[in-house]
Amino acid sequence: MKIAILTLAITMSITSLTAQNVLTPEKLWELGRVSPLGISKDGKSILYKVATPSVTENKSNSKTYSISLNGGVPTEITEIKELLNDKNVSPNGKYILSHKEVKIEKIHGKDFYPELDKSDVQVYNGLNYRHWDSWNEGKHNHVGFSEVNKDDSFFDIMKDEPYDSPQRPFGGDEDYVWSKDGKSIIYVSKKKSGTAYAISTNTDLYEYNLETKTTKNLTEGNLGYDTHPTISPNGELSWLQMKQDGFEADKNDIIVRFKEMDMNLTANWDGTVDSFTWSADGKKVYFLAPVDGTKQLFEVNFPGLTRIAITVRQITSGDFDVTDIFGISGDKIIVGRTDMNHAKEIFSYDFKKKAWLQLTKVNDEIYSKLALPTFEKRFVTTTDGKKMLVWVILPPNFDKTKKYPTLLYCQGGPQGALSQFYSFRWNFSLMASQGYVVVAPNRRGMPGHGVEWNEQISKDWGGQVMDDYLSAIDDVAKESYVDKTRLGAVGASYGGYSVFYLAGIHNKRFKSFISHCGVFNLESMYGTTEEVFFTNWDIGGAYWEKDNAAAQKSYNQFNPISMVNKWDTPILVIQGGKDYRVPIGQGQEAFQAAQLQGIKSRFILFPEENHWVLKPQNAIVWQREFFGWLKETL
Repeated sequence: MKIAILTLAITMSITSLTAQNVLTPEKLWELGRVSPLGISKDGKSILYKVATPSVTENKSNSKTYSISLNGGVPTEITEIKELLNDKNVSPNGKYILSHKEVKIEKIHGKDFYPELDKSDVQVYNGLNYRHWDSWNEGKHNHVGFSEVNKDDSFFDIMKDEPYDSPQRPFGGDEDYVWSKDGKSIIYVSKKKSGTAYAISTNTDLYEYNLETKTTKNLTEGNLGYDTHPTISPNGELSWLQMKQDGFEADKNDIIVRFKEMDMNLTANWDGTVDSFTWSADGKKVYFLAPVDGTKQLFEVNFPGLTRIAITVRQITSGDFDVTDIFGISGDKIIVGRTDMNHAKEIFSYDFKKKAWLQLTKVNDEIYSKLALPTFEKRFVTTTDGKKMLVWVILPPNFDKTKKYPTLLYCQGGPQGALSQFYSFRWNFSLMASQGYVVVAPNRRGMPGHGVEWNEQISKDWGGQVMDDYLSAIDDVAKESYVDKTRLGAVGASYGGYSVFYLAGIHNKRFKSFISHCGVFNLESMYGTTEEVFFTNWDIGGAYWEKDNAAAQKSYNQFNPISMVNKWDTPILVIQGGKDYRVPIGQGQEAFQAAQLQGIKSRFILFPEENHWVLKPQNAIVWQREFFGWLKETL
């Protein structure tokens, strides 16, 4: 009897310990973040960096490693230049491509009046006066080339042009490439300024000829995005293309220029491409794309002059995301992979064996000590009779006989894929580890379910998509383990808009709301956001266009501010001070409306953060306030 009691006590102790050893905000910020640098020259290993955040120092520290493509123990390295092929070196080895920021335009008071050098003034004659989190100071990214080992020999191929390449705010060296013969440079640029820049997505590929020093537009006939120029092993120019100007989430296709003809390899495939790379023989293109709540690896053949039909084939499948393609070596493709419980690691996939091999295991030790959540895929019937994929994330040590508070997660974008991603802020594993069931619907507007599903949200922000949200939470709330009296809704950006909108129509479903950098007032959003092409397309146009039916419907029916008198539920409003995509006034207006109506509410401002929260200590505060609010109100 004593032995039985002792055994029971030990079992209860272990169970209690396991239940407590779950992912926390602090533990999340101990995880290493893997960034591959490329496959080594000999094709036998991959080089990568691991950045580890230091909350104490409020920054990240990184180290560089090499690991065999067959797996094994990583080796720390300090010099990488001799180990990697530099794609920016010209085919003849004489020059290297790079980019620099150069001052082109007069903006500051002292630019116009040199004698007033202590003035603090900025003068603008058009829009694009600020972008993402930075004010336009008249500086532009310019592509150029230098002689190898002579950094001071930089030759600006865009001299005096008031345009950017790489594109702002996130462009890098993927925006330019040498031609196969090394006689020209192909680069991406949106050669528009001011207001014209702010209302257009019309980037083009430009070719600069080193001999003639002339530039020509290679994609002038296409009015949408042309990006990611890549040269095939046989010398063909290929790139990603969207057709419609102003629609940043249009179908992204792979284009190959062959024999002076543009061949669209994915035109007849009902999906959108994230990124791509060529096979070594130039006969196939491998690409990543969202599909059914995940991101997977696909291939499409390049027929050239043959009569072989173009066929897209999905290569990988499973409840994970293939996030990046880092290179190909023999029969292996090297990629990044995540799932809702695991941050990105490097994997190889063997085409012949159809087998995965995890190469890096940066965070395996931490995860091995944690009780992790489980996630399930279910399909919910929407109000218009469609089948919608919904991810349901269950807490660690889940007990279906218990009742759990439950969160409806509202994705941003609004055309952002809700897949098996691993965020260091909107982290489903972390939310579930704090004892919440998380409901994450692939509602209207998300890629991975066909082009029509993706496009349906534009100009219908408060329409079918809101029914999709409610269909998802109502369906999952039927489960015995969901506490219907403790439902919350959370989200950022368009997800934050969703929260504000649901607050006016939820009919007592939810007990708590959290909106991060959410759109609250469509009129003031239109008047202050920087990429106006986005509001023109998704909202339908300007609020003063009284004959524009789509725009007026958005402003009159789908504007959260018009339903704020129906708010009756506690709400937490979070805002970045340097968020110029969804400017600070959106959060201020929402908080002020809640406060003046006597609704329990809180406003958290991150003065130096943008649309995201990037600094380690700020991120910890964000997590603590997020879960503190839920504990307080839910």
